[in-house]
Amino acid sequence: MEQTKLGSFIEACINTAIGFLVTLALTPVVYPLFGHAFTLSQNLGISAIFTVVSIARGYVIRRWANARIRRAAYRLARAQRPTGHKES
Repeated sequence: MEQTKLGSFIEACINTAIGFLVTLALTPVVYPLFGHAFTLSQNLGISAIFTVVSIARGYVIRRWANARIRRAAYRLARAQRPTGHKES
Protein backbone atom coordinates (compact mmCIF):
# COMPACT_ATOMS: atom_id res chain seq x y z
CA MET A 1 0.00 0.00 0.00
CA GLU A 2 1.32 3.39 -0.97
CA GLN A 3 1.60 6.06 1.67
CA THR A 4 -0.08 9.35 0.80
CA LYS A 5 1.79 12.64 0.85
CA LEU A 6 -0.28 13.70 3.85
CA GLY A 7 0.57 10.43 5.60
CA SER A 8 4.26 11.03 4.90
CA PHE A 9 3.99 14.55 6.32
CA ILE A 10 2.17 13.37 9.46
CA GLU A 11 4.73 10.60 10.01
CA ALA A 12 7.59 13.10 9.61
CA CYS A 13 5.93 15.48 12.09
CA ILE A 14 5.31 12.81 14.73
CA ASN A 15 8.83 11.45 14.42
CA THR A 16 10.30 14.94 14.67
CA ALA A 17 8.07 15.93 17.60
CA ILE A 18 9.42 13.00 19.58
CA GLY A 19 12.95 14.01 18.62
CA PHE A 20 12.20 17.61 19.65
CA LEU A 21 11.13 16.52 23.14
CA VAL A 22 14.20 14.31 23.52
CA THR A 23 16.41 17.22 22.41
CA LEU A 24 14.82 19.61 24.89
CA ALA A 25 15.40 17.11 27.69
CA LEU A 26 19.03 16.38 26.73
CA THR A 27 20.22 19.88 25.82
CA PRO A 28 20.74 21.13 29.41
CA VAL A 29 22.93 18.08 30.04
CA VAL A 30 24.85 17.76 26.76
CA TYR A 31 25.70 21.39 25.88
CA PRO A 32 27.49 22.13 29.18
CA LEU A 33 29.62 19.02 28.66
CA PHE A 34 30.99 20.77 25.56
CA GLY A 35 31.39 24.15 27.24
CA HIS A 36 28.17 25.79 26.07
CA ALA A 37 25.23 27.01 28.09
CA PHE A 38 22.02 28.34 26.58
CA THR A 39 18.94 29.89 28.10
CA LEU A 40 15.61 28.14 27.67
CA SER A 41 14.65 30.73 25.05
CA GLN A 42 17.85 30.13 23.08
CA ASN A 43 17.41 26.38 23.41
CA LEU A 44 13.87 26.62 22.04
CA GLY A 45 15.05 28.78 19.11
CA ILE A 46 17.88 26.43 18.20
CA SER A 47 15.63 23.40 18.54
CA ALA A 48 12.91 25.03 16.40
CA ILE A 49 15.36 25.57 13.53
CA PHE A 50 16.53 21.98 13.62
CA THR A 51 12.93 20.78 13.95
CA VAL A 52 11.82 22.50 10.74
CA VAL A 53 14.82 21.05 8.89
CA SER A 54 14.13 17.61 10.37
CA ILE A 55 10.48 17.62 9.26
CA ALA A 56 11.51 18.55 5.71
CA ARG A 57 14.24 15.88 5.70
CA GLY A 58 11.89 13.20 7.03
CA TYR A 59 9.21 14.05 4.48
CA VAL A 60 11.61 14.01 1.52
CA ILE A 61 13.19 10.71 2.59
CA ARG A 62 9.78 9.09 3.15
CA ARG A 63 8.51 10.19 -0.28
CA TRP A 64 11.73 9.00 -1.95
CA ALA A 65 11.54 5.63 -0.18
CA ASN A 66 7.86 5.26 -1.02
CA ALA A 67 8.53 5.89 -4.71
CA ARG A 68 11.38 3.34 -4.73
CA ILE A 69 9.22 0.70 -3.04
CA ARG A 70 6.40 1.31 -5.50
CA ARG A 71 8.75 0.99 -8.51
CA ALA A 72 10.27 -2.20 -7.07
CA ALA A 73 6.80 -3.70 -6.53
CA TYR A 74 5.81 -2.80 -10.09
CA ARG A 75 8.95 -4.43 -11.50
CA LEU A 76 8.35 -7.53 -9.40
CA ALA A 77 4.73 -7.77 -10.55
CA ARG A 78 5.82 -7.45 -14.19
CA ALA A 79 8.45 -10.15 -13.71
CA GLN A 80 5.87 -12.52 -12.19
CA ARG A 81 3.46 -12.18 -15.13
CA PRO A 82 3.23 -15.33 -17.26
CA THR A 83 4.85 -15.03 -20.68
CA GLY A 84 2.48 -14.18 -23.47
CA HIS A 85 0.21 -12.25 -21.05
CA LYS A 86 -1.02 -9.00 -22.51
CA GLU A 87 -2.02 -6.01 -20.43
CA SER A 88 -5.62 -4.99 -20.73
